[in-house]
Amino acid sequence: MSSILRAHAEQQYAEELDALKRNEKNAVPDNWQMSPQSVVTYLMGGKLKDGFEVSPKYIGNRRLMEIAVATLLTDRALLLYGLPGTAKSWVSEHLAAAISGDSTLIVQGTAGTGEESIRYGWNYARLLAEGPSEKALVETPVMKAMRLGKSVRIEELTRIGSDVQDSLITILSEKALPIPELNTEVQAVRGFNVIATANNRDKGVNELSSALKRRFNTVILPLPDSVDEEVDIVRRRVSDFSSAMNIPAEKPAAEEIRRVVTIFRELRQGLTEDGKTKLKQPSGTLSTAEAISVVNNGLTMAGYFGDGALHASDLMSGIVGAVVKDPVQDKIVWQEYMESVVKHRDGWSDLYRAQRDII
Repeated sequence: MSSILRAHAEQQYAEELDALKRNEKNAVPDNWQMSPQSVVTYLMGGKLKDGFEVSPKYIGNRRLMEIAVATLLTDRALLLYGLPGTAKSWVSEHLAAAISGDSTLIVQGTAGTGEESIRYGWNYARLLAEGPSEKALVETPVMKAMRLGKSVRIEELTRIGSDVQDSLITILSEKALPIPELNTEVQAVRGFNVIATANNRDKGVNELSSALKRRFNTVILPLPDSVDEEVDIVRRRVSDFSSAMNIPAEKPAAEEIRRVVTIFRELRQGLTEDGKTKLKQPSGTLSTAEAISVVNNGLTMAGYFGDGALHASDLMSGIVGAVVKDPVQDKIVWQEYMESVVKHRDGWSDLYRAQRDII
């Protein structure tokens, strides 16, 4: 396990999943690993009857997670919708891990995702040699999930072409996947459902048809409400990263994380924390996920090219890279922010000096 670059959720949190199953006291639906209440506890964190502490995977509104879990008990699929970096994929993975014990049944949506990635494909060498047969059929994650009664994840659903998206309609409405070449079908076993993610900010977004929308229950995941909430999210994810990657650096001080989060929130909202200064907004989303990436990159710089302690100089290249997506317009936005806000903010002079070495 130590050589794996990124463990799946069910591997990384196996101890917590086992503890939840051990402490289970509620009814468990068919082919679920635990009760809906325990799934929500796994996502939100909490203390179990035997004293075991479950860490929170999602920091935010508990009701959203309850709605998401309840949806997966109905005949509707779940669509996690929101801006990039609002933990849609993170929640999707942990939902599948808790419900099915397997988060690896996944279709990654791209502009090149074809219908055979969702329905089924063929082993063409065998198809030519033997003709259509079950042995020549190539099972997709969706087909496997239907057969085993598990959750399947479809990431970035709106990146997939509209005609391919609509191949889900029969699966979601009839709970069956016809295979006309074999004059048969795969019928979904209890426990099967689809967890999809989508956002509306990327280029190349394909809107869902009204027929497909009706087959999903949409849960919108918002950006964190407060600085403290966002700092906590970044701190936890960075801690996981540094442990997994064995970065030879000290854990970042909460104040360093707070400064990164504050910069992102102010530029994202176009307003300083105190509400006194209006700011121009950059073209990027400056999400929580990007803040996590900036701090992770800073830790790596500090560990391998610094003294092991996270400093402004370690963070600045990552911050600038996240903010300045457009080399003309975003550069102006950034420079104005540095001159009007950072330069005059108490305790931030090191950030101001560090950015002058980059731009």
